Amino acid sequence: MVTIKDVARRAGVSITTVSHVINQTRTVSGPLRDQVLQAMQELGYRPNTLARGLRRGETSTIGLVIPDNSNPYFAELARLIEDQGFNHGYSVILCNTDDNPVKERTYIEALLAKQVDGILFIPTGKQTQPLAELIHPQVPVVVLDREAPDLDAPVVLADNVNGGLEAVRYLLALGHRRIACITGPKTLAASLGRLTGYRQALEEAGIAVQEAWIQPGNFRVQGGEEAMRQLLTLDPPPTAVFACNDVMAIGALRAVRTAGLTVPGDISIVGYDDIEIASAVIPALTTMAQPVTEMARQAVEQLLGLIHAEGQPAARPERTLLPARLVVRDSCQRISS
Repeated sequence: MVTIKDVARRAGVSITTVSHVINQTRTVSGPLRDQVLQAMQELGYRPNTLARGLRRGETSTIGLVIPDNSNPYFAELARLIEDQGFNHGYSVILCNTDDNPVKERTYIEALLAKQVDGILFIPTGKQTQPLAELIHPQVPVVVLDREAPDLDAPVVLADNVNGGLEAVRYLLALGHRRIACITGPKTLAASLGRLTGYRQALEEAGIAVQEAWIQPGNFRVQGGEEAMRQLLTLDPPPTAVFACNDVMAIGALRAVRTAGLTVPGDISIVGYDDIEIASAVIPALTTMAQPVTEMARQAVEQLLGLIHAEGQPAARPERTLLPARLVVRDSCQRISS
C-alpha cells in the first residue's frame, strides 16, 4: 500500500510538506505543490479521508433517519437530500426506522458512533424526549416533515393544516357535501394537521362533520383500501374522499374499482404528497403536492449552517413552514348540489 512517506520520497519533499498539501493546513508554493500532486498521481496514492476528517473533528458525512424508504414520498425526499448533501461535499448515511422507536434509537446511536457531522431526522412519533437526551449536545440536528417538540432543533415541514384545508375546499367547490377523510396514524402531527384542515373546511362551509366519514388509515395501500371499503358501507356513502397521502388514495381507488364503482363517476378522490405514481395511475390522481425539493434544500442548508457554526452562540431554532400546492388531474368531478 502506498504511504505518505512514499509520496514524499517520490516528490523529493518532506512528509510535512505532503501533509500540508493533502490537508490544506498551510500554503505550499506552486512548484512544490505540483511535485506532490504529480507524485500522488504516479503512485496512485489516495488520502485516507476518514482519518483526515477525524483529525479535523469532521467526517463530511450526515445521517438521514426516515420512517420508510419504500414509501415513494420518503424515497423522493431521501434522494433530494442525498443530492443536496453531495453538492455540498457531504455523503449521506440513510437509516430506515419503519416507524419503530427501538430501531430509531439504535440507528441514532450508530450514527453517533460513526461520528457523523449532523443528523437530518424524521421522527417516528411525538415521544422524542429520550432521543433529545441522547443526541444533544453531541451533534447538530434538523427535524423535517414531522414535529419533534422535545428536540431543541430547527424544523422544516409542510403546512399540513392548510394543505388539508385546500384539498377539501376544492371538493366543496365541485359541489360535494358528503366528503370523507382517510387519516394517517394518530401519533403523527402531519396526519393530525391534515385532519384538522379537513374539519376546518367542512366547518367553514357550514357542514357538520360526521365521525363515520373519518376512517383511520396507516399511510399504506392496504390501509387506504380497508378504509375505503368501510366508507362504501355507509348509507348514503360519501361522494368524495380526501386521503391523507397518495399511497392510501391509490388503495382507495382499488377498493372503489373492486366494488364495481368508478372514480370520479361515483366517487371523487384527492390524495396528498404528489408522488410520481400519482400521475400514472388511472385515473390520474388529484393531490396536494408536498414542497419536497424546497424541504430538502432548506433542511440540508440549515444543518450545514449548524455544523459550521460550532463555537458560536446558539441561535433560536427556526421553524420553517412551507405551503403544499393543489395539483388537479382526473380523479375528481363536479356534481350538482
